[in-house]
Amino acid sequence: MSFHPGEIQVQKQAGVREEAQRLSRAIHSVIQPQAQGFISNQQLAAVSSVDASGKVWASLLLGKPGFVSILNEATVEINPTSLTNDLLYKNLKANPQIGILLIDLANRSRLRLNGIAKVQQEQKTIQLEIQEAFFNCPKYIQIRHLEISETESSNQPQILNKNSLSNSDKTWISQADTFFIASFHPEIGADASHRGGNPGFVKVVYDNKLIFPDYVGNNMFQTFGNFAINPNAGILFIDFENGHTLQLAGKAKVIWDAEDINEISGAKRLVEFDIEEIVETRNATNWCWKFGEYSPANP
Repeated sequence: MSFHPGEIQVQKQAGVREEAQRLSRAIHSVIQPQAQGFISNQQLAAVSSVDASGKVWASLLLGKPGFVSILNEATVEINPTSLTNDLLYKNLKANPQIGILLIDLANRSRLRLNGIAKVQQEQKTIQLEIQEAFFNCPKYIQIRHLEISETESSNQPQILNKNSLSNSDKTWISQADTFFIASFHPEIGADASHRGGNPGFVKVVYDNKLIFPDYVGNNMFQTFGNFAINPNAGILFIDFENGHTLQLAGKAKVIWDAEDINEISGAKRLVEFDIEEIVETRNATNWCWKFGEYSPANP
C-alpha cells in the first residue's frame, strides 16, 4: 500500500519518510490470518464518518464478541448492540466512507479497518468493504476491563447538542486519559485512531479549543496526513465508568513550533482542535470498564 501526498508531506516534515515507507508493508487490502481471531473477539470500536456538511465525527459502537464478523477476506459485518441511535448511520447515508478502530483495552491491542460501508437500516448492521487493514502498536493504551456487559438500566440515553463546552465537559476532558480521533481524506476515505496519555494530557484552552500532544508513534501519520489535506476532524471521549460519551466535531491544526512543543512533556508535535459542534450523550451505554493501569509508554 502507498501513502497519499498528505501523509508523505507530514512524514518528510517529521523526518521519518524512509521508515514510514518500510512500515507501509504492514498495510493490507484484505484481512490477514493473524487478524481474524482478533476481530472475532472484540467488543468495542471507534468509528469515523462524515456528515452531509463535511463535518467529521468519531462514534462508539459496542457488541458482544463476534459483533464484528468476517464474511470474507475483504468484508466484515458489524452488528452492534449499543448506540444504534448514534449519528453514524445518518452520516453513512450521506457518505459511505468509514474508518473503524477495533481496540482491546485489556490487552493493549488495536486494528484499523478502513473502507466503504453498506448499511442495512432495519437491522442497523454495517457491511464494510475493506480497503486498508493494519494493526497499530500498543503505546499509550490504558488497561481497562469490561466489568458489566449487559445490565438492566432504567436510565434512557439523553442527547444534548451544543456549540461550546460546559464546565462539566471541561472537567471531563481535563481528567481524561484516552480519546479517539477521526479524520477524512476526500479521495482516500475515513480513518479512526486512538490517543492516550496521563490525565491532563488534553488541555482545554477556551470553551471551543483543545490542545493535545502527539507522542512518538508508528511514524506512518495517517491522521496527520489527512489533516494536511482536510482539517475537518472528530473527537470522541468516553466516560468509561458511567457510560456517557462526548463527541466533538471541528478543525485540527498541527503545531510544529519547538517553543510551544517544549511546554508539554514528551510531545513531538501539538494539535490545536477548534470545536464547531458538540453532541453529549448521557447514558449512551449501560456498559462500564474498570481501570487497570496506565500505559508504561505515557510520558
